[in-house]
Order: sequence, then C-alpha cells, then structure tokens
Amino acid sequence: VQLLESGGGSVQAGGSLRLSCVASGYNYSSYCMGWFRQTPGEEREGVVIIDSDGNTRYADSVRGRFTISKDNAKNTMFLQMDSLKPEDTATYYCAQIVGAHCLRAPPGDFHYWGQGTQVTVSA
Repeated sequence: VQLLESGGGSVQAGGSLRLSCVASGYNYSSYCMGWFRQTPGEEREGVVIIDSDGNTRYADSVRGRFTISKDNAKNTMFLQMDSLKPEDTATYYCAQIVGAHCLRAPPGDFHYWGQGTQVTVSA
C-alpha cells in the first residue's frame, strides 16, 4: 500500500488549505483512513478518521473547521482545513488501517503511512 500526500504549504491565520492523499495497492472493503499531525518533540496526534462506510471522528481541536472527504473512484482522501490557526502548524500525515471498528484506533495501530506534508500557519 502506498499513500501519497500533497497540498501542504504556508498560509496566514484564518486561511484555508486542502490536503490530498492518494492511496494505491490495496483491495479490501473494511478499513479506516485518517489524518494525523505531528510537531517536533511531540507525539503524533489524530486529526480525523473516516471509515469505509463514511463515518467520521474528529479531534475536538479541529471540529467545525476541518472537513474530511473521500473520492472512492479515485482512491483519494481530502482534508479541507478552514479558519486555520498557528497551532495547526505541523507535518500532516495520512494513514490507513485495515479492518472494521477502527474510528478510535490510536496512531500506533495504523498499518500504512504517507511521507507527510508540512502545513505552516503564521499569525
């Protein structure tokens, strides 16, 4: 399985960015995909997870500002990030875990990871 993120960049506070994650090399029906982020010296934290039925779980810090979506025909997941804050600055990763009931899976349980894309929000 390969995951390839794109769409990171630099933006001022209050601005928007859209991240994409293209997945390839898998063929199973039950899975979750998620967006995670990490800053230097900190643990990787979950931003939002979506399962194969489209159910989602957002972190409290981004609920109402970030929106996850999928284009199943293109095996692509998106993260629309609006009203960005300086504290959203991080390297963002997409990840995938195989199986069902995975909305609450911690980062360590995810099987596949992208290389990450940097998001920088200036005040």
